[in-house]
Amino acid sequence: MKNIAVLGSTGSIGKNTLEVVRNLNWNGYPVNVKYISANSNVELLSRQIEEFKPGAAVIFKQESFDELKSRSLKHKCEILCGQEGINEIANRDDFELVINALVGFSGLMPTIEAIKNGKDIALANKESLVVAGELIYAMLEKSKTKLLPIDSEHSAILQCLLGEPLNTVTKLILTASGGPFRDFSKEQLDSVSVAQALNHPNWKMGNKITIDSATLMNKGFEIIEAKWLFNLEVDKVEVLIHPQSIIHSMVEFSDGSVKAQMGVPDMKVPIQYAITYPERVRSDFPRVDFKSLKNLSFEQPDFDKFECLKLAYQVINSGGSYPVVLNAANEAAVELFLNKKIKFLDIPYFIKSTLDKHTNNTKPDLENIIEIDSWSRKQVFNAASVSA
Repeated sequence: MKNIAVLGSTGSIGKNTLEVVRNLNWNGYPVNVKYISANSNVELLSRQIEEFKPGAAVIFKQESFDELKSRSLKHKCEILCGQEGINEIANRDDFELVINALVGFSGLMPTIEAIKNGKDIALANKESLVVAGELIYAMLEKSKTKLLPIDSEHSAILQCLLGEPLNTVTKLILTASGGPFRDFSKEQLDSVSVAQALNHPNWKMGNKITIDSATLMNKGFEIIEAKWLFNLEVDKVEVLIHPQSIIHSMVEFSDGSVKAQMGVPDMKVPIQYAITYPERVRSDFPRVDFKSLKNLSFEQPDFDKFECLKLAYQVINSGGSYPVVLNAANEAAVELFLNKKIKFLDIPYFIKSTLDKHTNNTKPDLENIIEIDSWSRKQVFNAASVSA
C-alpha cells in the first residue's frame, strides 16, 4: 500500500490524480489517499472526502473552512485550514508521496516542507523550481527525497533518460502545442478574448495554466524546470512547436540518436508514472492510434509574436532573483487578463516593465524570494491601475 497526499485535489491535476488512484486500485496496485487539500471548492472536496476517506483534509480559505466544518459528512476526518494545515500534514510520517498539484507560487512552501521531512514529491507545480530552483536543488542534495516530474514534457525526458549517462546528452527538446494562437498574427493577438485564450486545442487544464500555454510562458517555465530537474545547462534545452501533442519531449545523445516519448495528450499517464516510478502498471487510459495520424510536424517558436517565451530565455540567462519576478509578474498579469482588466498582449508588457524595475539579487534566500514575489505583484497591479 502506497500512502499519498494530494495537494490541490479539486484542480485539473488533482482530479486526474484521483482518477489515476482509482485505476491503480482497480489494477491491483493499492494506493491510499491519506490527505487531500483544496483552495475553496467545498462541494467537490466533500465528495472526495466521502469517496477516498482521507485522514485529514485541508482547505485554504477561512470561509470555505467554516462551511466544510459545518457539513454532516459520513466520513469523519480531521479538517484543517490554510498554510498551517499544509505544513502540519507535511510533518506527519504516515505517508510516502506528496502530489503537489497546487497552482503558482502557493506551491513553493509545500515543496520545501516535503523536502525537509524527507517525503518524495510528484511535482506538477513547476513554479517551485522556477522561483527557487537553486535553493531546492541544494536541499535535495542533502535529502533522501526523490523529486519526480508530473509535467508531460519532463516525465517524457525522465523516461528517455532511464539507463542513459547524463554526460552523453547533447540536447533536451521540449515540445509545445503552440496553443490556440499558433497561426495568429501579432495584430490578431491584440484583440483576443479570454474565452479564446482558454480554448486550448489539445489539453484540458486549469485557467491559469491554459493562459500560460497560450502565451508560451508555460514553456519558458519548463526550460527553467528542466535545468534543475536534470542538472543541465539551459543551452542544452530547446523548444519546438509540435501541434499534434503526440511527442511529449525528446532527448538527443552524443552519438546522434534521439529518443522520443509519445502518447495521447492526457495527464493521467505521467501522473501514474510518477506515483508508480520506476514501475509501470497497467492502465485503461486512451492509446495513440497511429493509423489515424496524418503527420507529426515541428516548427520553431515565433519569439517576436510570443514575447513571454523570449522574456523567459532572457531571465534564465540572467538568473538570480529574476525568475521570481518573472513568475510573480506573470501570475499577476494573467489574473488581470482573466478578470478582463488588461489585454492579452499586455501580459508580456507588464512582465517586462516589472523586470526592468528590479535589481537582481544573485543568490536569494527564501525570505528574499517571498519579499520579491510580493513586490513584483504590487508593481503589476499598481501599473495596471494607473494605465486603466
